[in-house]
Amino acid sequence: MKLRAGWLSIVGKRENNEDACYVDPRYRFFLVADGMGGQSAGERASGLAMEIVPEKLQRIDFEKSSPEQTTKIIDDAIAEANYDIMAIGEADPKLKNMGTTITFVVQVNGTIFIGGVGDSRVYLLRGGKLQQMTTDHSLTQALVDAGTLTPEEAVNHRYKNVLYRYLGCKEGGTGTSPKQIRPQVGDRFLICTDGVTGGADDATLAKILSVGADPQKTAEAIVQAATDGGSKDNITGVVIFVDES
Repeated sequence: MKLRAGWLSIVGKRENNEDACYVDPRYRFFLVADGMGGQSAGERASGLAMEIVPEKLQRIDFEKSSPEQTTKIIDDAIAEANYDIMAIGEADPKLKNMGTTITFVVQVNGTIFIGGVGDSRVYLLRGGKLQQMTTDHSLTQALVDAGTLTPEEAVNHRYKNVLYRYLGCKEGGTGTSPKQIRPQVGDRFLICTDGVTGGADDATLAKILSVGADPQKTAEAIVQAATDGGSKDNITGVVIFVDES
């Protein structure tokens, strides 16, 4: 099997783009980040994550690394990014309290590893069914998990954008426990920031992902749908198609 990808990140209705994404030129790994902290701070945090993590992921032997080795390298890379973001935020008053989400899809030896920190998401469309593969590290999701809120109530809850884990806090580097799946021909993945889900619901995402043969056009269509749906944030999406080799 081989992977093909398309991606797009736009400022949307914000003044600057605090989102960032990284696509490995050999399509071995894919990353999305959503910075926070306002103005240059959010941009700096997401930018740092997209510099540090790809560099460290190059340590993976993408043909031979075991799941345990792969997970350790991913977690070490994210922990290092977390440490650097915290350290720079402490050293520069203008960047105090900066942070970012990070979400990844990594392909190693025929297995795909999926995970992240924060509330950016990975979706998988398989057999016409859309499934969210990551769990939001938000207060609303914690309340849903505890049975205090219903998923429907969480959609517009006042705490839906409040995170308890992200890069830039002590809990940000404590491991990702990535899901491991064997990809199938026809699988389609979406990695996105909450700017996408803030304007496009699951049904819309599933419809767009299910058609077309060009992942770049699909990524552009998803970002446009989120824009048309009233997203008020930066909007970033990376689309991955699994094809026969």
